[in-house]
Amino acid sequence: MPKKKQTTEPNPKANRGTPSTQKHLEIAEIKNDTVILKDGTLRGVLLVSSINFFLKSEDEQNATIQSYMQFLNTIDYPLQVLVQSRKYDITTYIKRLEQLEAQQTNDLLKMQMADYRQFVAELVQLGDIMDKKFYAVIPYDPATDMKRGFFKQLYEVFFAAGELRLKNEQFLKRKHMLDQRIGNVAGGLVGMGLNTVRLDTQSLIELYYTTYNPETSSNQRMAPLSDLQVEGDEEVPLS
Repeated sequence: MPKKKQTTEPNPKANRGTPSTQKHLEIAEIKNDTVILKDGTLRGVLLVSSINFFLKSEDEQNATIQSYMQFLNTIDYPLQVLVQSRKYDITTYIKRLEQLEAQQTNDLLKMQMADYRQFVAELVQLGDIMDKKFYAVIPYDPATDMKRGFFKQLYEVFFAAGELRLKNEQFLKRKHMLDQRIGNVAGGLVGMGLNTVRLDTQSLIELYYTTYNPETSSNQRMAPLSDLQVEGDEEVPLS
């Protein structure tokens, strides 16, 4: 008697895609040098230089403190100051030394460059030299977003980020207000003797990538923005 063939039906649960990590982040998307959160608010980030306060004279210290107080009095919105300390990455510098070493025709200089390159690489590995960066995070939260109800907030938590994208008109209007705030903050910081640079889209993605993946980012560098796979640009009204 021939054996009956057993057929197995596909398990619908097995075909379901695993939930994206993006669902658990507050970020909906990053574009035009701006971070868009799932609640419709925007963020801009400034990379800020540092000053050695204790090397200044007493008069210079007092002037810096006064400038900082005046700066705080000019803003009427929240401002986040972020400090990140990471192990110094000299990969690009080492590669540059290798290129110069290969181009060197003088044998003595070539040998000295090789010794110097090895010395720098060992120094960083043994000493754990840290690179400290300072950021100012400027938000824009329109008044309409402050009146969101409980069910609206619940919707934003459980639905994908792609479904919460702002219409282009909404985005440009809010970005214009954010740009004005960023200009005011940058001007106030410059008055204190600090230099500022606004992070572009690539830099913002790299910042969040290294923040959420501290171990992976140290061994695997992020691809350029043009090589990244992004979702479509379908716009869904938030309000």
